[in-house]
Amino acid sequence: MPRRALLLVVAAVFSLLTALPRSDAAPDPTAFINQLGHAGIDSMGPNVAPQQRIARFRQLFQADFDVNEIARFAVGRYWQAMSPEQRDQFMRLFTDYTVKAYADKLGKYDGAQLRVTGTEPNGDETVVHSQVIRTDGPPVEMDWHLIPDNSGGYKITDVYVDRVSMKATQRDEFARVIQNNGGQPSALLAVLRQQLQNQGTTTPPIPAR
Repeated sequence: MPRRALLLVVAAVFSLLTALPRSDAAPDPTAFINQLGHAGIDSMGPNVAPQQRIARFRQLFQADFDVNEIARFAVGRYWQAMSPEQRDQFMRLFTDYTVKAYADKLGKYDGAQLRVTGTEPNGDETVVHSQVIRTDGPPVEMDWHLIPDNSGGYKITDVYVDRVSMKATQRDEFARVIQNNGGQPSALLAVLRQQLQNQGTTTPPIPAR
């Protein structure tokens, strides 16, 4: 699947999450993901203002994803080379970048549905297998990697789309930017900041300077 199409599918499923009533804790991993198929994406559709979509996705991302773990994985070994100030900047930029990168895609999959097909343990994680049922193409396989959180619910640590890890893809893109700029993590901060300033540039991959 082309990377742009992969991003669109992931954004569509993220929008399914934001359309659902939230509970304090899901009873099990299957229920946590299975609820996605019960609401659709009306609240994230094309009639929703872009800023409202961004706000909803930000709420989802911060509430249901293990943002700290995903961000540190995405920057890889370069995390150790960052100063405390650079780490703080990266966490803020990473969140803003991820939210903007996907929020503008959420209106494109009105009518998509998600169906859970099974679960399996994977070390400390549980993998929930699912399919995105699209109106304009074949189903897309999606595997959700979950860990328990302190509230008795779950956090998403990664999403595989047709067996491609989203956070590993992002790590490869970030590493390429840093390597192409003398191995300096500050280059990634500059590129992320520039991407956020360019209103028309909200979709990965990030180009190296």
